[in-house]
Amino acid sequence: MDPQMMRQAQEMQAKLEQAQQQIAAADVSGSAGGGMVTVTLNGTGSEARAVEISPDVVDPEDVEMLQDLVVAAVNEALRAANEYEQDQLGGLAGELGLPPGMV
Repeated sequence: MDPQMMRQAQEMQAKLEQAQQQIAAADVSGSAGGGMVTVTLNGTGSEARAVEISPDVVDPEDVEMLQDLVVAAVNEALRAANEYEQDQLGGLAGELGLPPGMV
């Protein structure tokens, strides 16, 4: 491999590592019930950071509704994390000449 290509590969590796660190450090959130339940994950969607539940939605007579709202909020946060990660890595794929989703 010629030195120019080796240097470019090392630069891209460094950019990829930096992007991955940024993604992991980011917070993304999803909510349900008009914001009554909000779940915050890290940017990769691999770690929950917070769950906020409005007292207005806590009804001992209807625990199932609260459970459904938590599931919906988690799913929304996971979707947001996936979208955030793809947005952040999409630019790197373009620099490498790869189709989106390949990095």
